Amino acid sequence: METFDYVIVGAGSAGCVLANRLTADGITSVCLLEAGPPDWLPWIHIPAGFIKTFYHPGVNWMYSMEPSEWTGGRRIHAPRGKTLGGSSSINGHIYNRGQPLDFDTWAQMGNRGWGYADVLPYFKRLEARQGESDATYRGRDGSLTVSDIDWTHPLCEAFIQGAVEAGIPRNPDYNGGKQEGVAYAQRTIQNGRRVSTARAFLHPIRNRRNLSVVTEAHATSLIMEGKRVRGVRYAKGGRGGPAIEVRASRELILCGGTYNSPQLMQLSGIGSPELLARHGIEVRHALRGVGENLKDHYAPRFVARVKNIETINERVRGLKLASEVAKWVFQRKGILSLSPTLVYAFWRSNPDIANSDIQLTFTPASYREGVQGELELQPGMTVASWQQRPDSKGYVHIRSSDPFEAPIIQPNYLTEEGDRRVLLAAMRLARRLLASKPLEPYYDHEDFPGPKVQSDDELLGAAKERGTTTFHPNGTCRMGPETDPMAVVDDQLRVHGLQGLRVVDASVMPTMLSANLNAATMMIADKASDLILGKTAPEPIVVAT
Repeated sequence: METFDYVIVGAGSAGCVLANRLTADGITSVCLLEAGPPDWLPWIHIPAGFIKTFYHPGVNWMYSMEPSEWTGGRRIHAPRGKTLGGSSSINGHIYNRGQPLDFDTWAQMGNRGWGYADVLPYFKRLEARQGESDATYRGRDGSLTVSDIDWTHPLCEAFIQGAVEAGIPRNPDYNGGKQEGVAYAQRTIQNGRRVSTARAFLHPIRNRRNLSVVTEAHATSLIMEGKRVRGVRYAKGGRGGPAIEVRASRELILCGGTYNSPQLMQLSGIGSPELLARHGIEVRHALRGVGENLKDHYAPRFVARVKNIETINERVRGLKLASEVAKWVFQRKGILSLSPTLVYAFWRSNPDIANSDIQLTFTPASYREGVQGELELQPGMTVASWQQRPDSKGYVHIRSSDPFEAPIIQPNYLTEEGDRRVLLAAMRLARRLLASKPLEPYYDHEDFPGPKVQSDDELLGAAKERGTTTFHPNGTCRMGPETDPMAVVDDQLRVHGLQGLRVVDASVMPTMLSANLNAATMMIADKASDLILGKTAPEPIVVAT
């Protein structure tokens, strides 16, 4: 049995950053466990390859959500990365930090050191921002390349102009002083290749002698002695593989993500006593918040048929696709170098509120009905819209005591009336922008949900029929003070009531961010490294908001 100073479970967006930081002194020993294989699959590194990894069981946990009222009884596909880099190896590349109020809310909930002024230095420390930006907010010297989309399309330009005419201003940097506005998306792509956390933070340090990386290591349970966590058991190669134990002399750190971290805790007897009893698991530590407070963004999509211009749909077949492949191979350009979303807009559901609460995305392409990741044959364009900070909460529960069985994932989308009200405003704005004057030469007709769908009930019916996740789950190991009965970790990310165990991933987020979550997950890991090593935090950056 091997022993390390720290054992990290999960080599994803958080785990790779944490492994990099904890081993930087060349002395501190770290074992990084990853359930999936190395990130050798070529589709991982081609930006448009997300279409292939979306349903690839070799690098994807291939989870499925439980049916619910507001998904029309549908099961929604819930992909999560299962390879080095985790979901940063299969996601849509988007870099979006969120709004200052998101993090100030965390601090106001009793989480010291997590306000915007506190976390901004970590965002800056991580990134190597390409292009013009304000140095107050953006970093140049980090390992993570953040670039602007270097590809334009007349439909994108027309959509942006339509937004401007609707009162949504152009914003040169939604990760800068203000998020609100419309812009081409920022992404983690460099020279036409994906920049996952494995590529940015793990591969450059693989030769460190104090770092051991073990792939195909499926964690099955934590090793506990009383209220102290000593290590973890894993099955090498998955079900049926040899059982191996690895110990941590200082701490075990869970970086499995919003679904897997609470699942492993529950399997180990940490969680709701009632849930554990149902599955015959001995309660080692009662902690009711484990697996609760799940939040996610739920997005219906408006699709319009396009005339008088070519869309991405037509370029992914036959000779045109061959041309795009050659363009990527020899120049690292073309549609294979693109993110799935090209334009972002952030706006308000009500002119009387101070901050944007809805988010829209636009792309000059459209997907087959009910099949994300497969483009349609006809020319099309799509606007997705969602509420940035939903109140509806779900849960992640073990399905059985079998560590190889997928957990129950129930996000309970739109159960709160306020969420439905904001979503309706977002949907109506999406429809107006698709039918804007600048898009008129290219707009043929609304294909989904169609012009007959007008009332609130009809629009919500369309959301039920075709809405889907935007892949931003968080909150299932919520950070909060001991006075919060549903908090799982404190503001040092230590699990309440236990020694030797921290959680460092998106599951600790106490509220949903106005953003995609990859950027903030990396920030959490970077900040966690200072907390774990007892380093002094960078000086807060106080800016006017």
